[in-house]
Amino acid sequence: MAYQFKLAEKLVILNDRGQGVLIRMNHIKKVFTDSKRRPSYFTEKSNESAVKYINRKFPNIDIRGGSQHLSSIQKQKSAVLEGLQSYYESFIDVMEFRDNVYELLNTIDACQCFFDIAVNFDLTKNYLDLIVTYASVFYMLSRIDDKKAIVGLYNCAYEFSNGNSDPSFPRLGQMFIEYDHPWKKLSEEFGPHTKSVTGALLSLRMLYPRRNLSADQWRSAQLLSLLASPAAMLSPTCCDTMACEYLSTEVMERWILIGFLLCHSSLNTNADSQNLWKTALRSGLYLTVIRDEVLNIHKLSEDFFDGLKGYSKRIPDIKECKDYVITNCGALRREKRNFLRNALKELTKVLEDEPALLGPKALYVFMALSFSRDEVLWLVRHAENIPKTKTPEDYADSQLAELLYHMEKLRTLLAQHRYVIQRYHLQYLSQYDALVLNDIIQGMYVCPEEESVLMSSFVSTLSTQCFCLLQAYTSTGKAPLALKDYPDLAKVMNMAQFHTRMMDSVNELLCETADLSILCFHARVFEKLFSQSSEDVSMQRYLTAFPVICSHFSQCLHPLCPEETEEIENQSLKLCVSFLEEISRQTCTVVLEICAEQCNLHEKLLPKHSAETISTARNKKLKKSLPKKGDVPKEKPGTESLRKDRAIVTNLDKMHQALTELCASYSICADFTVFKHIIVPAEFLLSQLEIRLNKVIVQMANYNQSTHEIARPSDLLAGIQAYVTSLHSLSCYINIDVTRLVKNVLLQQTQPLDSYGSQTITTLYTNWFLEGLLRQASSALIVHCPTTQCFVNQNTENEQSFHAEEYADICGLRSLAELIGPYGLKFLNENLMWHIISQVGELKKLVSDNMDVLVQMRANFENPDAMSDLQKKLTGCENVLKRMTIIGVILSFRSMVQEALGEVNVSIYCLKDLISPEGDIKVTLSVYEMASAAGLPCEIDPALVSAIANMQTDNSSIEDEFKITCLLLVFIAVSLPTLCLDPNSFYSRAQGGHQNNIHCLATAVNHIAAAMFTVQRKNTRIQLQEFLKVASSILLQLGQNVERMEIKNRDSIYVILHMIVEQSPFLSQDMLETCFPYVLLRNAYREVHKTFIHTMG
Repeated sequence: MAYQFKLAEKLVILNDRGQGVLIRMNHIKKVFTDSKRRPSYFTEKSNESAVKYINRKFPNIDIRGGSQHLSSIQKQKSAVLEGLQSYYESFIDVMEFRDNVYELLNTIDACQCFFDIAVNFDLTKNYLDLIVTYASVFYMLSRIDDKKAIVGLYNCAYEFSNGNSDPSFPRLGQMFIEYDHPWKKLSEEFGPHTKSVTGALLSLRMLYPRRNLSADQWRSAQLLSLLASPAAMLSPTCCDTMACEYLSTEVMERWILIGFLLCHSSLNTNADSQNLWKTALRSGLYLTVIRDEVLNIHKLSEDFFDGLKGYSKRIPDIKECKDYVITNCGALRREKRNFLRNALKELTKVLEDEPALLGPKALYVFMALSFSRDEVLWLVRHAENIPKTKTPEDYADSQLAELLYHMEKLRTLLAQHRYVIQRYHLQYLSQYDALVLNDIIQGMYVCPEEESVLMSSFVSTLSTQCFCLLQAYTSTGKAPLALKDYPDLAKVMNMAQFHTRMMDSVNELLCETADLSILCFHARVFEKLFSQSSEDVSMQRYLTAFPVICSHFSQCLHPLCPEETEEIENQSLKLCVSFLEEISRQTCTVVLEICAEQCNLHEKLLPKHSAETISTARNKKLKKSLPKKGDVPKEKPGTESLRKDRAIVTNLDKMHQALTELCASYSICADFTVFKHIIVPAEFLLSQLEIRLNKVIVQMANYNQSTHEIARPSDLLAGIQAYVTSLHSLSCYINIDVTRLVKNVLLQQTQPLDSYGSQTITTLYTNWFLEGLLRQASSALIVHCPTTQCFVNQNTENEQSFHAEEYADICGLRSLAELIGPYGLKFLNENLMWHIISQVGELKKLVSDNMDVLVQMRANFENPDAMSDLQKKLTGCENVLKRMTIIGVILSFRSMVQEALGEVNVSIYCLKDLISPEGDIKVTLSVYEMASAAGLPCEIDPALVSAIANMQTDNSSIEDEFKITCLLLVFIAVSLPTLCLDPNSFYSRAQGGHQNNIHCLATAVNHIAAAMFTVQRKNTRIQLQEFLKVASSILLQLGQNVERMEIKNRDSIYVILHMIVEQSPFLSQDMLETCFPYVLLRNAYREVHKTFIHTMG
């Protein structure tokens, strides 16, 4: 009996095994044709002689006679055995597979099995699959050029190690020799099986032509349309051959063309065989063997039949079919794809609206997927090998994305509503299929025991496995129950089997009908098709189908070839990421173009553009001369929104349309999995936007290092706000977290470098303020103006390249604080501190050079005569004041920035309440550091303290440092009179400071003294009082020298002394009055104000 031979089980097992062996052969071929992956034994010069010797003597290799050639193999025999063992065992697998297939085919012939695709579908399909797989394995084996060398090297190493040849080697060698010309050998092998193979193939004579129709025939039959007959929309889709309806035409073509190559005798004797063969030959030029390996079937058939007697008439048939393919097939396939695009679109829309129709119309979905996959794969394998034709455009398709998109949507619908499908078919099986089957079985007269058990099991469980077994048992020649005699039973069981698969195996059926994993091996064509689709604006909403298809690629793995896993995983991720990055790049480009357009519109509304409008209105009111007729009036902001006709499409409309299309492509799925990697398409868009937005913000700053030009912080802030506002509208198109994006980008801009190592606006503005503004302020070309809290340009002959008040005023610095925040300002402060510390280092050197003189001056500051003599010995007074002025300018700027930061941030005013006068200085400095980061003013600058503490002091003691600091204050005090000699040292009431920035000395003295004495753990108040006494004594001596030059700006210098006291948290007016008469200060202020009034008058 047939069940004793287990035909069904062996067919399933051998098909799976054969597929694994075939994949393994393909892998070995790729490894040995790739110079980078090829084992070292085949590339080393020392082994070259051994490989040539083995190829020449194969399979009769005499290791003793060829010892001079094989010596290198003997030296590394263990490495050769280890390296080639997996390949050798793979060839043994081929041999074992051949033995098992040979045995099974003989058994099937002995059982006189009956094959009909419409009756015993599974048995016939598995039988034909096995034949094609068997032929493909030996074809791939013949394509491995190094197979003899691999087996020969391994056997030599084995014999060197064990003293005898490997037991399998003789049979392997014989097999390689026999299958050097695989198709000739295979056709000889299949001679005894011609009847069975031909019978199975001829069962396709009705099915294949019916499935291989043109697009016009599909269209006239309204194929796949649920709307064609609304009255039957809820009726279940049924037919006699359910599984045949979604059987791949590519699979059938492979069966027919390879089958008739192996069993070709009926081509001369049977008209049906010949017609079926010709029809298949007209379907295309190439057949897929495995992965990206294809057969040029016309060339192969022509060469094969050319060597056979009696088949000369087939050669013209082949050439005629080839010419037909080249002339017509490309256009026919293009029309099929066009039809399927519309058909799948309609099917998707209907099922999205009414997912319950997936129950009765599930067959339509699998048919649509199978038809579409056939067309996609035909295009891919022919685009890889485009024939010489007048219409090469037929082998390219810029609209393929839409077809792929709808295929993925159908797959998604099946996954989302699988419970709908299961519930429907559960009821169908229990309330119809089981009852009909039971009635048919009850009416059968003959039912043997084994078949009876299977019948009962199938009716009770409706198991697919039972049906496969029953097909095998009832398809043998001497079976008591012949399935071909009971067509109604076969029809109902085919239908019941489909319904059972809808219950249990939807995913498996999806792999059969919609698996596109082979695209992984046609990466170049896949990328080209994506590129063509991305250039078509109408296809942009479907582009995400390409990366989603990469999730199929894991389905092509096989346990027999685990080495492929990593390679395929890397390729899948590479393709997926490249597609998503390109889609994101296009989307990002459109988004940022819209943002730029909105930014330009917003820029027109800035207050700086109102002057011209105000001037025009004023001239009109005063009836001044109107513009000439030729002058084009300037458009007011908002005129771009006025339209006479809605049909007029602006550039902004086009960009919004493009954005809508691109964002729609992200709707196919929120995420998908590629080899255990969860891919979220929206994150790629966020990543691209983050990269591009960082670049855009830096570009908007317009920093030019050579000319020291940069955008005003207030203008940049307004531009960024316009961008952010426009970006938030993106959430109307796609569900992404724009707030997180903006926060990430703006936070990166507060650091010196962004996450990709590029400069940020923090670095640009830091460089500009240091090199552009403060460098000129140090030279008094730009003046610090305390009255208006800004820096202003001096009136000089050489006009400045920028207006300092536009950048360093309250508005500009507040904008800067908003742009770069506390982190950015910390970086700015660190750079400011570096410049201050370099000046402090130079000041210490000047003090060291004048140490002895300064010590004497500190002791004799109340003795005018002694001070006069010592003053003459003192050197570098102007240098000290110049450097202190630079420090003061920098600290004044820092103070303004800190104040701006405090105004834009929510400051923590209660921080200072944590400080107690008796507290630890470390705790105090920690609190000050927090307060400074929040923009609060501090009595002691923590950043300056930290910078001075980190200065290199050549291991000098704290007392030495303290002495230098005290003498530095003395140096500054005794140098103050020299300021009178500078004509720019006069005090300006309008600016609240001096023209040469010497009023910044007050800030410098207070901050430097507080920081240095804090580091040295000394009392700042006492030391500043000493400075006040020395300075007062020196300045009072100016009043005694009425005729000297110093008297010219004496009053302006007196004001500096008052500023020092006024700004110091450690000094008071009472302390000043004890050493400097207040009347002199009052008179000084009156004099400088008189000068101001006189000047203005």
